[in-house]
Amino acid sequence: MLIGNWAQEPHLSSEQLMSIRGLNRRFLDLAGKGIVSPGLGMRVLSLSSAQRAAAADCPYALFDLRFQDDAHWRDRLAGGFEVADAPNADEDSVDFTRMALFYAWHVASSAGLAAHLLLGMHATTADAFRRVSVDELPALAVAEAPNLTPRWGHCKAYWSALINAAARPDPGALRRVQLSGLQLAAATQLPSEPREV
Repeated sequence: MLIGNWAQEPHLSSEQLMSIRGLNRRFLDLAGKGIVSPGLGMRVLSLSSAQRAAAADCPYALFDLRFQDDAHWRDRLAGGFEVADAPNADEDSVDFTRMALFYAWHVASSAGLAAHLLLGMHATTADAFRRVSVDELPALAVAEAPNLTPRWGHCKAYWSALINAAARPDPGALRRVQLSGLQLAAATQLPSEPREV
């Protein structure tokens, strides 16, 4: 079955893919306001609404909330945060973070690899999300909003290629860049130092 131009993976539902695309679009809109990353914001601002929607059509999150950081989420989800101690964040970032955390909770609560494939979330982080009740998420969003960043923000080549491809009328070039995001997701799972055999 095809979702847009993406073949549906057995681990991902069409609803999960549509939701991640919507979140990606909201994230790019937020980035275009210069809230998330000023450098990225200037680039995203140059895209039309249709071009942002095309760039957002990825089978993975374009945003990150440190989902790959097991220790961070283990502490946070075990009650290791205080809303009063959270740094101030703008309302738009908190609203987006609230939706992203609810989505993460929902995806982590479902069986399978969806949280890992869509968000880069490790299994122990997904397990920690499963143990949290949904009513704890709004307060958590206030504390986590300052951690909202572009996924692979360190990889300027990816973001430049994505924005440049979205700005051109060449869907094939955009699809190739979006596929390179899957390579980045896989590369982040590799050990950073060689292991002895």
